[in-house]
Order: sequence, then C-alpha cells, then structure tokens
Amino acid sequence: MNPVKVYSRYISRAVLLTLVAFLPVLLSTASFRNHAAAGLIAQDPLTEQQRRGKQIYFQGTTSSGEDIVASVGDSSLEVAGNVMACANCHGAYGHGKPEGAIRPSNLTWSSLSKATTTNRIHPPYTERSVGIAITQGKDPAGNKLRTAMPRFQLSAADLADLIAYLKRLGYDRDPGVSDNKIVIGTILPKGSLAPMGQSIKATLTAYFTELNSQGGIYNRTFELKFVEASDSASATRAAVERFIKDEQVFALTAAFIPGAENEIVTLMDQLEVPLIGPLTLYPQTGEPLNRQVFYLLAGINEQARVLVDFAAKQAGPKKIGIAVVYPRNKLNSAVVEAVTDQCKKNGLGAPQTYDYAVGSFDPAAAIKQVKRTEPSAVLLLGSGNESLSFMREADKLGWFPSIYGPAAAGGSGIFEAPAGFDGKIFFSFPTAPADQSAEGIKEFRALAEKYKLPAENVASQLSTYGAAKVLVEGLKRAGKDLNRAQLVQSLEGLSGYQTGVTPAITYGPNRRIGALGAYVVTVDLKNKKYAPASGWIVPN
Repeated sequence: MNPVKVYSRYISRAVLLTLVAFLPVLLSTASFRNHAAAGLIAQDPLTEQQRRGKQIYFQGTTSSGEDIVASVGDSSLEVAGNVMACANCHGAYGHGKPEGAIRPSNLTWSSLSKATTTNRIHPPYTERSVGIAITQGKDPAGNKLRTAMPRFQLSAADLADLIAYLKRLGYDRDPGVSDNKIVIGTILPKGSLAPMGQSIKATLTAYFTELNSQGGIYNRTFELKFVEASDSASATRAAVERFIKDEQVFALTAAFIPGAENEIVTLMDQLEVPLIGPLTLYPQTGEPLNRQVFYLLAGINEQARVLVDFAAKQAGPKKIGIAVVYPRNKLNSAVVEAVTDQCKKNGLGAPQTYDYAVGSFDPAAAIKQVKRTEPSAVLLLGSGNESLSFMREADKLGWFPSIYGPAAAGGSGIFEAPAGFDGKIFFSFPTAPADQSAEGIKEFRALAEKYKLPAENVASQLSTYGAAKVLVEGLKRAGKDLNRAQLVQSLEGLSGYQTGVTPAITYGPNRRIGALGAYVVTVDLKNKKYAPASGWIVPN
C-alpha cells in the first residue's frame, strides 16, 4: 500500500479520529572547546555556586529570588536584570557578540586575567576588580567602561556566584554539542506500544536525516539516540539518566513519558537538559516552573478548564452544577483541583466529585451518588468504555445530563451512546484539522513518502514531527554559539510559531505549553460523527 495515499486519507479527514485512537494509549500507560571540536566528551559538573552564577549570567535572575537591577547609560536608566542578562551581549561562551559598532568584551577568565596594552591600558582583572567592573563600570586602571556596559546592583553573595561562573565560562561546553554535531535523544515506549515507538523513531530519523542532507544547522549535523521506557517510573528515570550521561545527549524531543511524568520532568531539571514536546496528557506546569521542559499542546488539566468555561458559557446566566467522575490517582486529583479552580473563576459552586479505583468502575454506584445533587453537567475522566457505561446506566433512569470529557474519554464506541444523549456529549481536542496548513501537510506527506513512514500511528507521528520542528526552530534562534541555556532562552522567545501541523506555538519565561487552549466538539449520534461546538478556547 502506498504510504502517501494512506496519509492523504487520514489527514484529509479529521485528525480528531486519530487523536481519539492515540490519546487513550497515553492515558492507559501508567569538556573544553578545542577538545570538543574533535569529539564529544564529558565534563565535571558545575558546583552549586557555579550553577547559581550561570543563572545570573544567562537569565539575569537569582536563585535566591533577590532582584538584580541594571543601570544603563549616562542617565543611569534602571531596568530589570533579566532584560540585560550578560549572555545577551557576551554570548554563551563569553567571547562577545558584536552588534554594529558595539563589540562586547571577551569575558572568559583567560582573557580577563591578561593585562591590556592596546586601546585602554589596564592591569589584569582580579576577582575584586571584576566585581568593580560589574557593579561600578570601571576597569582595573579606574577607566570608565563604555556606556553600553550596564552597572548591576546585586548582593555580595550573588556577585561571588557570578564571578565563580565566569571562571568556568568558555570551558563550560555542554555535553552532546561540538562544532560539527548535536546529539538529540528520545524515549520510546515498548511492549504493546512498541509499534507507536517505531513510528516515533521512524519520524525523528526521517526528519533529521533530511535536515542533515541539507547541511544541518550552522554546519552541525544531528545524531539521534534512543532509549526505551522501563516497566516502572523509577526504572525509567534511572534508565534515562544513564542514557543522557552515557550517550552525551544535548537535548530530548518527542519523548514518551506517560506514567513517569514527574520522574522525567524532575530529572530534566536536575540535569538541566531541555526536553521539547514530550508525549503526555499531563504537562507538569506547577510552581516552581521547570524551565527545561516545553510542551506542545494542552493536557487534561488545561482541557478540563476549557470544558468548564464552555459549559458555563453555554448555560449563560443560569448557574449550573458540575460533577467530576474520575479514576483515583495523583494526576487526576490535579485535574479535579483545576476544575474546582475554574468553577470558582466562573462563579460556580465547587464540583461534586466521585472517584474510584483504577480498573474498578461501577457505573451504577457512580450514578447513585452523583445523581443526588442533580448536576446538569458531568465531567468524565475515565476511559471511553467507562464513559459509555455511565451513559447507559443513566439512560436506564431517564437521566440525561450534559457529558463532558477530554478526547481520551471518547473513542469510536462513543457513537453507541443512548439516543437521549444526542447533542449533549462534548469533548475537548487540543488540536484540529484547521490547525494544519496546506504547506505543512504537503511537507509532512513528502517526508512520509520519501522515507516510507509507517501507515499507522499517524497522530503520534504528527506530534513527533511538530516537536522536532519546534526544537530545530529553537536551535536556529539560539545561533551557532550554542549551549542548553541558550536553547531554553531562545524557546522562551518563541511566539506564534507555525509548525504546520499544530496550533501556533508560543512560549515565555512563565509559559511552557505552546498551544494553551482547546476546541470543543459535540457528538452527533444520529450520523455518528463529531461536529464543531466551539472555536479555539483559551481558559480564562
């Protein structure tokens, strides 16, 4: 069978159907610069003080939470330190990034510790004189530095942290990146989900092979590395940690992390490894924000908020009651918290809740308890079969509340729901066919045909493809002077980026979900199809 014909058939229809098939699977799964040019080698990790100094250098913020203020120009205009971060002008390795007539100084310690005999003559910098340069804008000879160089107000402890990192600057080459190569990794599912894993692997291999054939990015080509998830979250974390260190992985993309979300996200933070577009329905976006992980689409939490907003708008001035029926686990408990918060934002009462052990849903018991308060809307977070059994039990009692749920709670079986629920079933989808541009689909189909991608698991391939494109866009914007911190910083500046297969992607210093919203569709039981019920909704 010609793969491109299969893709044409799937993509020209609603991607909703492929997502309905794909999403339940996620729910059910519980060295130095010169040396580096020749090859990728491991380095001693930064000390805690150097890590704190690195944050100041790249972000202009402190781990202690104390403010940094930069005074700019002869008028001493004060701006926030994060606006004038050192790396913005001096670059990831401290060599300086010339802009017009401004040529920022080389901040590597080997350069600072040498006396200057041209232009402005001064003795070598010491720790003390570096501190004076940073805070007072004077060189070791007492000469005033150029007005383009800000003076920073920061504590003695933060200044010491920054100087400690400057001594490492220029030698702080992240693993997995050299002058001609970048190592990218991902996590693949195994067992019954192995076919999906093969689709993810094939898509990434095709995308980066094609990119390499075009010269890569800034003359760096890509090398892919793969690791399989293990049978438990802790084992997966251990395997991924070994994988990143042994294979010298620079960043991960499209990693399959269901069931190990907290473990993997925490690991990325500890190792300071960027992860772009992980495949999961449960983005971990709580405080403190994990700067390393960038999600493409809204997860169950955000979709649930969209559904509450939609239900409240549908009801108009009428105050509706909402019930939540869900399998008992930590992730779903977080969803209930999100629903409760969104109900409050909409002026609604707290939702009634009914939880049950995973795999032990009793629809009759659920109906008996939930129906007591006669909620007009019920949010179901279980499987498609559980949602269907709930509606059949309600049908026996002649009770037809509006049913809401994420796409994963649907499935093809939902079209067998009792007729009394026609037009009363609503699902959220984080993406839709309208998000796909003609150019984006043409590009993806050409890749699929050229590299003979599998005809199955189209939704996972599209998600993988979108994640890879976002990663590459971040790498392009980070520039040739590349390290992990530069990649994270460049992604934080991504706004309205079009992958061609997803909604527009926007990140920010405090935003880690690229497409923060969802569509709502209703179920047409008579014609057995989904019908649009809303446009794009961003939770209020």
